[in-house]
Amino acid sequence: MYTLNFNSSETAPEEFQFPKTRRLFKSTFVATTVAACTAASLLLIIAFPIPPINLREELEPGKSSCASRRHCHKSSSSYHKPPSPYLLSVLRDYEQRHKRCEPLTKSFNRSFFQVSSSPVGDDDDCSYVVFTRPTNGLGNRMLSMSSAFLYALLTNRVLLVDFGPDMTHLFSEPVPNSTWLFPEDSRFGNRIYGSKNNNNNHTAVLANNSSSFLHVNLGYGYDDYDKLFYSNEVQDGLQKVSWLILKSDQYFVPYLFLMSGFRAKLDRMFPDKETVFHHLGRYLFTPSDQAWGLIARFYDAYLANADERIGLQIRVLDTKASPTALVLKQVLRCAQKEAQILPPLATKQNETATKKLASKKTSYNKAVLVASLSSEFYVELKDMFWKRASASTGSDGEVAVGFHQASHEEVQRSNDGSHNMMAWVDIYLLSLCDVLVTSGWSTFGYVAQGLGGLRPWILQIPDTKYGGGETLWGNACRRAVSMEPCFHFPPSYDGNKVGVRVDGEEGGGSPSVVHCEDVGGGLKLVNV
Repeated sequence: MYTLNFNSSETAPEEFQFPKTRRLFKSTFVATTVAACTAASLLLIIAFPIPPINLREELEPGKSSCASRRHCHKSSSSYHKPPSPYLLSVLRDYEQRHKRCEPLTKSFNRSFFQVSSSPVGDDDDCSYVVFTRPTNGLGNRMLSMSSAFLYALLTNRVLLVDFGPDMTHLFSEPVPNSTWLFPEDSRFGNRIYGSKNNNNNHTAVLANNSSSFLHVNLGYGYDDYDKLFYSNEVQDGLQKVSWLILKSDQYFVPYLFLMSGFRAKLDRMFPDKETVFHHLGRYLFTPSDQAWGLIARFYDAYLANADERIGLQIRVLDTKASPTALVLKQVLRCAQKEAQILPPLATKQNETATKKLASKKTSYNKAVLVASLSSEFYVELKDMFWKRASASTGSDGEVAVGFHQASHEEVQRSNDGSHNMMAWVDIYLLSLCDVLVTSGWSTFGYVAQGLGGLRPWILQIPDTKYGGGETLWGNACRRAVSMEPCFHFPPSYDGNKVGVRVDGEEGGGSPSVVHCEDVGGGLKLVNV
């Protein structure tokens, strides 16, 4: 496995050293030793460039529980939309409820072992959404967890997670001095998973009986009965169920905005519709001290001193339809011509001008972070921009471009803890960039753009009908209309069965819910 093998005191390898020139936007790290979250460890505090809104500081000014929580949300993102006062109020209420109902408290034990007959929402009653062990990649997991959290906020429940050993070391606890981890004790696990053995585990059936445990499947491949979760009538019935055991790999937030029972509260929480995951994700997913150390050391060594940080997230879903050469051509066409975030390279026609520029100092430094399972794209791009000068037309000198990669795992291993750690490091580093290019359909990219508050350029998947993908289809990339993730597989829009229609189609909908740029049948939130 490829691991990070440097620390903040080491000098970067020669090919990655930055020229000692004037910086247009000075952004360096301020490091100091402080007491960490545990008495046994110390953590490096990192001061990032432009500090955006930190929900934790909004909720508890000066009372963040550890250094990573205090500082890791200070990214270079230019997006600074504050959370609404109502969202802050909802989160404060949630934290009080979470601390009262967290695992192994008196309220938790009463709800779990002696199920109360009180309806959900009573002051003396606790009800839960348990996010069960997922099987997909980290991006899918984080998106579905944030969806489950929003549902918990809307229905006065407490979110608990049953991660398994491959995820417990990635994040800090969202609620300080509390836990969101479902107990590992087999007495608890046997009961919630054993309850699935009944034959009436479809949402529509269980919502109408007195069962205390309900298994809800909202993942890819869910059936028509599972999709009835999105009906207002079933939601009324679910208020009687204390424990919802949720399985999902989807960002189902957009569909919650289509449900009349939730719409008014959601509009108050999120008047800016493209900030839902931005705020919820930054609240839920604070890097653990272990993850933060990896993030900080890489950023300090390779990204901090650049004038501009560019993230390239490259995910190839079908290597036959999208061979490396085609994807590389697409990335360059997007970055150099359409998004114009990388300079063109010198050719024989402008060789004379390039020689003149070579005698001048570098005037502008771009650091490009390549996030990909494969090392091929990083190697090809680094060699290309090293061996050929950029064809800068400015008079101050050449634009220098450096490429960096934190990891290349080669294959996805979703149940491997060290693999998930490197995925989390890559995601967070991407979120610290100034501009992003992401791959269509990639939940990995969705999480990075949402945490960073960025509208990415989305690489289009080549159309396989053109010679197996050998010819690019349309534009290489297009700019996202919002930074919100896409709900890949929403319910069908058959008004006689499940769901409602969008984009002004028959059956109503919401103008804030539109089809995704990269997934034709998907849904995402936008501002109107």
